[in-house]
Amino acid sequence: MAWKRKNGSGSPGRAGSGGAYEEEKVPRGHVPMVAGGGGVDGEEGERMLVPVRLLSDPSVAELLDMAAQRYGYGQPGVLRVPCDAGHFRQVLDGAMQRCGVSSAA
Repeated sequence: MAWKRKNGSGSPGRAGSGGAYEEEKVPRGHVPMVAGGGGVDGEEGERMLVPVRLLSDPSVAELLDMAAQRYGYGQPGVLRVPCDAGHFRQVLDGAMQRCGVSSAA
């Protein structure tokens, strides 16, 4: 399975950045997610690869429920989480410690 990551800064109005994508493999056992962004300024947010084992952690599951409430179950593309990237990283770090997943995964 491959997902596409946008090249460059992704800021609107820059020549050559709109529509330039590169193929990137998603490692087996991971889910691509986007935290933050989605604002009026067109900010993309931060893309992260989340180990599937973390999806059952109560803190991560709560964020997934919030995403379902805000965006619905049929959101196209990469799964977007409705919180800023810093908070999402903290939630993932805590979940990794509780689930015994190394940060290199």
